[in-house]
Formats: sequence, structure tokens, C-alpha cells
Amino acid sequence: MTISLAIKVNDGIVLASDSASTIITHDPATGQQQVFNVFDNANKIFNLIRAEPIGAITWGAGSIGSASIETLAKDFRETLVDLGSGPSLTYTVQEIAERFKRFIYDEHYVPVFASWPQKPPLGFLVAGYSITAGIPNPQAEIWRISIEDQGSPEPRMIRDQASVGIDWYGEIEPIGRLIKGFSAFLPGVLERAGFDEETRRRIIDACNAELEEPFVIPPMPIQDAIDLATFLVEMTEQYAKFRAGPNTVGGPIEIGTITKHESFRWIRRKHYYPSELNR
Repeated sequence: MTISLAIKVNDGIVLASDSASTIITHDPATGQQQVFNVFDNANKIFNLIRAEPIGAITWGAGSIGSASIETLAKDFRETLVDLGSGPSLTYTVQEIAERFKRFIYDEHYVPVFASWPQKPPLGFLVAGYSITAGIPNPQAEIWRISIEDQGSPEPRMIRDQASVGIDWYGEIEPIGRLIKGFSAFLPGVLERAGFDEETRRRIIDACNAELEEPFVIPPMPIQDAIDLATFLVEMTEQYAKFRAGPNTVGGPIEIGTITKHESFRWIRRKHYYPSELNR
């Protein structure tokens, strides 16, 4: 499990995550997935084109075969040389998301997990600004890549240029309770309590309309979005620490921002070498 989130406001996008990485193996005899280990220093946020306003964040499986998701994301970055640079740089966020999906899923995930009866879930958000001849679009977009046991559909836009808000994945329960005002388990509780489908739908619709807390508005400054992202990841880590069961959310918090004028910038980042060597 993990927590990965994106906050989109008018001024740009904040990507934030913990650093826990769950390594999945499977039992050849039964085909069942097994948690081999949980490491606390994974990197889940990536700048997909160096110094440009586009990035990605991941959740789910921490590796594909022996390769970490971080290494694969950086390998993908090296394949984008055909997009040009400077005044000739041209791409859309949709194009990058579709190419990333083909690279991760078709070229790596499918061959590695072909023999697994049950395949591990994996997801990405590709977020940023489309660029034409070196000029970014006025507003950013967010596209989601979903990889499940049944396959991987084409990337889907979840935030268009006009949309703002928070999207979170992995350990969804604590943030969902805070923002939406009710648990993701409420529909199942209502069903087991004997409410018919129509009544359950009306109750959930009423909860969505009346309980949600509007933390994000379009003019929210990027710094406040950073502060909110930090709070939400910290809260999720503490929730996972004190609930029953293994602690699969944790490690250092990492945060990156994507804005039209400053492109991709690291706000919080861990290093395995001294900071004075980070040029």
C-alpha cells in the first residue's frame, strides 16, 4: 500500500507521496501473491522530460520483475528525445501518457507477469502542461493509467484544463473520510443493513452533496497546495501506523510541483548521497 496524490489548482499541480514500496512475489504452487518486503525509500514521483512541466506519480506494485518503477520511469524519459527541445519541443500530456502506458504495460508488465495467474495492480498519474513549439498551454491536465489483473485500458483524463481538486490513490480511507465525510466502506455497510439499492444511492448522493469539505479552490496558491499535500500524506502515514495490521505507508515524504513558468520543481526530496553533492 502507499499514498500518492495530486492537487491541481489554477497555478499548477502538486504531486506528493510517501516512500513505502511493497515488493510482490507469487507462490508458484498456488499462484497467490505474497508480500516479500516493504521498503521505505522508494521514489514515486518523476519528471518525465527534464526541466519541462510534466511529471508522473505512481502507486501499487513497487517493481516489475527486478526493475524498480523509478528506473523504468527514467528509462522511459530517455525514449522521448524525438519530441525536440527548446523552441521545437512539442507534445501533449495525452501523447506522453499513451506512450508511457505502452512502455510500462506492453513492453515490461505483460512479459514479466505473463505467467502469473493473479497480476499485481499498478497505477500512474501523468500530469502537466501540453507544449506546442516550446510554449506551454495555459492550464495543466492530469491523465490516469490503470493496470489491473484484467489488463490496462487507454489512459483517461481525470482533470481537464478547467478542473481543480485532489486525487488520491493507494491507502484511500483516511483522506476519503476527511474530505468526503464518510468511509469508502459505507455502501457495503448500508447494503448489509438491508437498505435497497435505490435508498443506498440516495444516501450516498446526499453524503457527497452535503458532507464534502472543499479544501481546494482555483486561486489557491501553490504554497498552500504544498502545505495541504504535506498534511494529507502525514495524516495517512499516521493512520497507517496506528491502525491494526502491517504498516505499509511510511518513509520520507516527497513533493514536486509543476507550474507553467517554473516547470517541474522538487520541494521535498530524499537523496542517498550528501546534499552538497546534489548540483
